[in-house]
Amino acid sequence: MELAIGTVAAVSRSAAHTFSKTNEAGIRLLAGLGVEGDAHMGATVKHRSRVAQDPTQPNLRQVHLIHGELHDELQAAGFSVTAGQMGENITTRGVELLKLPVGTRLQLGSEAVVEVTGLRNPCPQLDRFQQGLLAAVLDRDEHGNIIRKAGIMGIVITGGDVRPGDPIRVSLPPPPHRPLERV
Repeated sequence: MELAIGTVAAVSRSAAHTFSKTNEAGIRLLAGLGVEGDAHMGATVKHRSRVAQDPTQPNLRQVHLIHGELHDELQAAGFSVTAGQMGENITTRGVELLKLPVGTRLQLGSEAVVEVTGLRNPCPQLDRFQQGLLAAVLDRDEHGNIIRKAGIMGIVITGGDVRPGDPIRVSLPPPPHRPLERV
């Protein structure tokens, strides 16, 4: 079931394991691997902490997406954050990423499809980038449960080129829907 159409605001990548990623005119997503030329590309985990635990784990974090509206919220709180600086590959507008269920498919542009696997778990590197940023991307709901606002992760189902301005089409999986958890 197709829900909404949003927009790709920016695309970013880094060949090295850097915290921030460089904005690009376009990126290529490769099925089963991730963002071509990005340090986190691969069928198995590439995040250093995960590799240390078990390098054979499947890479459920091939693509990191953050809603540009989070940047607006952080800027209003006094932080200086722009697209790619928090390590995301794709910055979106108009899609409530954090409310999507596991298995949602995002068609980015005319070809590329990313399947949502879960939430990014914010890490202390955020505070090394800007003091207080880690706390700013964490919240609590009315029951005291942690809300992680630092974006979502996904795997590439169908490869293709993605550029700023490309439309995003959201297709929900069949019910029952599973809420996002950290991956």
